[in-house]
Amino acid sequence: MDKILQNINNYYNSFLAVLPRLALAILIFIIGIVIINIAAKYIKQKIKTKAEDPLMSGFLSTAIKIILTIVLFMFSLNIAGLSNIAAGILGIAGASAVVIGFAFKDIAENFLAGIILAFNRPFHVGDTVQIENVFGKIMTMQFRYTKITTFDGKNVYIPNSDVLTKPVFNYTEDNFFRTDFLVGIAYENDIEKAKVLIRQCLEESTRIVHDDTHVNFVIEDELAASTVNLKVFFWINTKDFRRHMLETRGELIKEVKQILEDNGFNLPANITELKFYDGSKPFSMKNEKE
Repeated sequence: MDKILQNINNYYNSFLAVLPRLALAILIFIIGIVIINIAAKYIKQKIKTKAEDPLMSGFLSTAIKIILTIVLFMFSLNIAGLSNIAAGILGIAGASAVVIGFAFKDIAENFLAGIILAFNRPFHVGDTVQIENVFGKIMTMQFRYTKITTFDGKNVYIPNSDVLTKPVFNYTEDNFFRTDFLVGIAYENDIEKAKVLIRQCLEESTRIVHDDTHVNFVIEDELAASTVNLKVFFWINTKDFRRHMLETRGELIKEVKQILEDNGFNLPANITELKFYDGSKPFSMKNEKE
């Protein structure tokens, strides 16, 4: 019993001896966390100002914050006289790195892909992109995923490894996008005159791009069953891709329809031709007004 009490007393005395160092280590850790948070915000703001890239600034500031927190934690253990524990943690981390690597292979891949994308990526916040069948705006990029909001309001989280390895279609990187629509005129109509009228609509439109590099034009596309189809190609500015593209396309379709009708062009619907061969039963056609 006396030996037990003596051991307890020895542990108590040892605890009292290490208590100042432990308190100092806790104080240093708390102050360090505050300084790291301030430094991370400062670094984020500096990177954002210089690079004008909120994706990179957010990603790098978070990575720096995590690394500095780990270093601070190990330093605090040494201050508290727990260097053996710190060495043990490092040893365990090293020994288990391979096991953890296999167990969290996908997480590691996405993390490394996120680091690569932070420095070299095909998009910025607000860009309209398509990755496989996901089409929408880039909202943010984290360590494991990139968040895209589709134009019907869905939030899609794509693993960074997929963003890195799969084709990314960026519709707004250079602010220009070409789209088109079909116009069907009757076979008896003058094709060249129709093309002139449509080009007039394109030239008068203030919604589309007019320069030597991005040419708007009309071509014959198809001899369909009931119509000669003309395809109208035009360029738009993609700053507000979804709304601008849809509204511009709709306005041009309306204007083209109106100018063709005003100039006597027919825009026929599909015509069905019925053929009766030998052996079919005769029938009579009557006018409903008779």
